[in-house]
Amino acid sequence: MTSQMNMPWFLSNVYDRFTSETLGHGTVSRVMQWNGLKIGLMGLVEEEWLDTLGTVDKVNLHYKDYVSVGSMLARELRSQGAELVIALTHMRWHNDVRLAAEATGIDLILGGHDHEYGVMEANGILIVKSGSEFRYLTKVDVFREPGAAFQYSTQKVPVERRLKEDPSIKKIVKEYNKNVEHMLEEVLCQTEVDLDGRCSTVRRSECNLGNLITNAMLEATHADVALLNSGTLRSDCVHAAGLLTMQDLLQILPMQDPVLVVEVTGQQLYEGLENSVRNYPALDGRFPQVAGIQFGFDPQGNPGCRVVEETIKVQGQNLDKDRKYLVAMKEYLAKGKDGYTMFSNCHQMFDIESAQTLSTIVINHFESGKTVRDLKPCRSGHGTSLTKASSSPSVSDVERTPRGKTAVVMTVPGVEGRIFHISRKSQTERER
Repeated sequence: MTSQMNMPWFLSNVYDRFTSETLGHGTVSRVMQWNGLKIGLMGLVEEEWLDTLGTVDKVNLHYKDYVSVGSMLARELRSQGAELVIALTHMRWHNDVRLAAEATGIDLILGGHDHEYGVMEANGILIVKSGSEFRYLTKVDVFREPGAAFQYSTQKVPVERRLKEDPSIKKIVKEYNKNVEHMLEEVLCQTEVDLDGRCSTVRRSECNLGNLITNAMLEATHADVALLNSGTLRSDCVHAAGLLTMQDLLQILPMQDPVLVVEVTGQQLYEGLENSVRNYPALDGRFPQVAGIQFGFDPQGNPGCRVVEETIKVQGQNLDKDRKYLVAMKEYLAKGKDGYTMFSNCHQMFDIESAQTLSTIVINHFESGKTVRDLKPCRSGHGTSLTKASSSPSVSDVERTPRGKTAVVMTVPGVEGRIFHISRKSQTERER
C-alpha cells in the first residue's frame, strides 16, 4: 500500500526479523526542505504499541528503544544538513516525555496514540498531540532568530464544516458513500437513554454502551463471562437517545472482529482482569467492559496487584481459581493482544471459521426481540435487553424500518457496579 502513495510513512525503530526491513516498509528518516528550512523527520513508536497489532506476531519483530534510535537518527539528520529535527511518534504521553528528556538532538515532537488533545513542554522541547478521529489539527509556527534556538507557537484548529473541502478527496468519498448510503440509514433499534461511547469513559470505567455490547456477546455465545477490550469501541462520542442506525454502529464497531469462546481457568481469568486495569488511569484500550462478572480493583495498587480477589463474582458466585470458565472474547484477545497473553494458548470451543463478528452479534441482538423485559432472564446475570415497541415485529420488519417509524426499543443496561473501585487499605481497616 505504501508503494502506491506519493508520501512517506515513517517507522524508524521496529524491524521484521526475517527480512531485516522496517515494519510495513516504513521510511526510517528523511530530510525535506520547507520555506528554505531543511527539516529532518523520523517515526518512533513505543514497545507497548506492538501488543495492539492484530495481524503481526510480536516475536517476529525486532524492537529498538526509541530514545537510542531517536538520538542516533538526529545525529545522522544533522550531518545531512537538517536544521530542525522532528520526531513523529505513536506513544503515550509519558513515553513522549521520556523521549524529550533523554534523547539528544530532537527539536520538536508531534505525537499520536493518546486520544485527547494536548500541548506541553518537556526539557525545553515542545510535544504536540492533536487528538483523534481528525477532530482537530494543530498549526505549529516555527521561529528562529539568527544564532538562537527555535521558538514555537501553536493554534488548535477544529475540523468543522466551514473549512474548505478538497475537491478530489470529496469526489472519492462521494463514490464510496453512494454504494453504502442506503445501508447506513437502516434503523437497528431505538434507545431511550444516551449511549456513552466517549474514549474518556469507556477506557476508564464501566459504561452503558459496554454493558449493552457485552450482554449481547453473552446472549449469543452462552458463555459464563464476556470480556471486551474498550479499545474496540471507537466512536468517541455520546450517541443521543432515539433511533440507532447502522451508521452509528459502524462508528462504534468499525472493525470486523470475530468473537470466540475460550475455556480458561479461574486463575487465568483473574490474571486477565489484572491486565485489564494495570495501566489505569491511562486511556488504555485494554481496560475492560464485561458481562457475567463483577470485580473491584484498587487504583492505587501496584500494576499487576490491583484486583481484589474476594470481590470477583462470576454469574453471582465467588471466583474459583481451579475451575474452568467459558469466556466470550474477540479473536484479538484470544491471540494474546493488548497484554492478554494468558489467553493465547487456551482451548477455543470452535474455530475462527465458525465465529460471528461482533457487529453481527450486536445487530442480531437488536433484531431478536426474544429477550423481553420481565419475561425472560438475561444470560449476562445483570439487566435484561429488549422490549417490543410493536405487537410482534419480525426480523424483516426491523430490517426495513425507515427513520421515523416504530423500531424495537432497546432497554439499555445502566452502570450496574460490574467494575468498581475499592481501597485495600480501607478494606483491611474494616476487617480489623
